[in-house]
Amino acid sequence: MVQSPVGSWCVEGDDNGITRIYLPHERQQASTGPVAAPVKNAAKQLEEYFAKKRTHFDVDLHFDEGTSFQHEVWTALGEIPYGEVRTYADVATSINHPNAYRAVGNANAANPWPIVVPCHRVVASSGMGGYAGGLDVKRALLELEGVSL
Repeated sequence: MVQSPVGSWCVEGDDNGITRIYLPHERQQASTGPVAAPVKNAAKQLEEYFAKKRTHFDVDLHFDEGTSFQHEVWTALGEIPYGEVRTYADVATSINHPNAYRAVGNANAANPWPIVVPCHRVVASSGMGGYAGGLDVKRALLELEGVSL
């Protein structure tokens, strides 16, 4: 479990990489057995992020779910720099699917690695947009990065 100003985040994975990061409202219990190295690494990096000591993540992600389109979106999200935002349309255009902005939103909602794959940095052209963790969490993450909408 990683504590943050918006609640506890839980990192799940194995020796092959991170399989999921649970949002604060998704109740998960901490593991009682040995913790795999990729999980320890991701948890440490999340702690550094919340302490404003990390702006980029270097973790092993285990892509064991999702469609090829979702993988394209998640890869594009990883390219959005810390402290910047893109619109759903910007992301759709960046993956050569300029009319798929709603599908980009759906892929964001299905992102298994929030923060590490920064779906919180994607906003609607008219403002905040949605976030699976809730708008208060999204706003807090953006403010942590120095973004105000």
